[in-house]
Amino acid sequence: MATAPLFTQVQISPTGPATQPIKTLSDRAERSEQTRLLRDILASQDRQNELLEELVTLIGAPHRQRMAELHQWKQAHPRLAQRCRQAAEALGKVQNEFIESLTAEVTDNAESFLEGDYMLNEFVDRFGPRLAHLSGVLQVLAHLAATNNTQSNSTEVE
Repeated sequence: MATAPLFTQVQISPTGPATQPIKTLSDRAERSEQTRLLRDILASQDRQNELLEELVTLIGAPHRQRMAELHQWKQAHPRLAQRCRQAAEALGKVQNEFIESLTAEVTDNAESFLEGDYMLNEFVDRFGPRLAHLSGVLQVLAHLAATNNTQSNSTEVE
């Protein structure tokens, strides 16, 4: 029984003269089309960048205007700005205590909330509006009490 040889010979010499492929008219047309497409893509990206810059300017302008007005208000009412800061700190402590009692209520009555809508609705009615209003007032006070460093940092980011 004859077995196949493990190794075979492979000839690696070129069969003909080595020449570069001749560029045909269709090759040139394809390259020209690719170049045109790449230029179109680049032009589109340039236009998109211009539009994004305009959008950032449009969105940033009202923010900068509000920050300038807030800065002017703080300069005109430094004592009130300081009192807003003190009130925000005190109200922040009140909010923390309120959230503490809210989470204790949730922990104690979690099963009741799952069993029926009445207890959940009662909880939301009792805590929801107060939390929303407290958070809103605290946000206004904190905004009015923000230091000038915070203001200048937010305008520098833009």
